Amino acid sequence: MALPRVLSVIGAGQMGIGIALVASLRAKIPTVLLYDRDPSQITKGLEFMDKLLAKDVSKGKTSEDDAKAARGRIISITSSSASSSTSNNDEFGWARELGERGSDMVVEAASERLSIKEGIFRALAKNLSKDAVLASNTSSISITKLAGAAVEGLGSTISKANEEGKSCAGRVVGVHFFNPVPVMKLCEVIPGLQTSEVTLERAKAFAVACGKEVSTSKDVPGFVSNALLMPFLNEAIMCLESGTATRDDIDKTLRLGMGHPMGPLQLADFIGLDTCLAIQETLYEGTRDSKYRPSVLLGRMVDAGWLGKKSGVVEFISFA
Repeated sequence: MALPRVLSVIGAGQMGIGIALVASLRAKIPTVLLYDRDPSQITKGLEFMDKLLAKDVSKGKTSEDDAKAARGRIISITSSSASSSTSNNDEFGWARELGERGSDMVVEAASERLSIKEGIFRALAKNLSKDAVLASNTSSISITKLAGAAVEGLGSTISKANEEGKSCAGRVVGVHFFNPVPVMKLCEVIPGLQTSEVTLERAKAFAVACGKEVSTSKDVPGFVSNALLMPFLNEAIMCLESGTATRDDIDKTLRLGMGHPMGPLQLADFIGLDTCLAIQETLYEGTRDSKYRPSVLLGRMVDAGWLGKKSGVVEFISFA
């Protein structure tokens, strides 16, 4: 199965940077376009990537030549550069530029919000070639919904049920990498109801080329990974919230008693409490099962801006 010649990654946060890095360094995709609407995020992300590459070189995991070659294959795209290179200065200039540069696969790694992702997929379907794979790194949002949004991007004359609509939706797939992407060995691939077999195999081939083992999940809320993980983390937060045990004792119990490499509260801090909340809300809204109700404490901490490691607040505070 042929790999993409031009890969676009949308979002220069931790996940987007990691995906761009393994695509360039491991899969050796000839051109990797990295887009973020915030130019400062791209600068910050690429600086972090440079540190990762330097660390790999210092440890002998990667040669200096390979590191330089990988970094050279990554090209940043910002809203300002996209607007200046297209005839129409509007919000979709970035998508047009990705299309004009020949993107034959896109991995979206934007914020875990349905409305944001739907807007991105509408723009991609409208501006990229009809055979380009449109992949999302979502960790919980329905791939079937994103495929439907892609069809909407073609205009009101295209039905989701006709052949053109089905063909468009068929190129949408989930490729859920795990954080930190260069380290974690798994990629969870998720077909939507409309995803074609060719798209699914292309997604798997890309993940394998990036050095990952592949698992496949049906398109259900949270897929396999977060349908299991997030309720576990949420239950740990509820345990803290109710005063059943302290933060340290909760984490110690799972680390020393269950052999987990880190406790659930430490893991939630590492993932990002805003991400945990967004996924838990997706699980709850998608199933209406009370077992997925997000912890009140989790919501309060996100409201306070205490998001975990990403915001510098790395410890849960007990309100009990």
